[in-house]
Amino acid sequence: MNYNTRHGGAYDRGSADAWYGRVCEPHYFTGDTYQSTKIETIDMSEEEIAAYMAGYYETAFAQKEW
Repeated sequence: MNYNTRHGGAYDRGSADAWYGRVCEPHYFTGDTYQSTKIETIDMSEEEIAAYMAGYYETAFAQKEW
């Protein structure tokens, strides 16, 4: 499936959370990350949650080494 991978989007946030070893907590930003409104899980559509989860699980085994 093709997901919108824009910076701040659901897929991007899932990928970033996995990369930095953060917990899986679906969310996204309406624009750039931390520079726009944050949309929490409760306000996300099923498709947006699926995009976050795809980003998270596709990146889960490629975590940043500290």
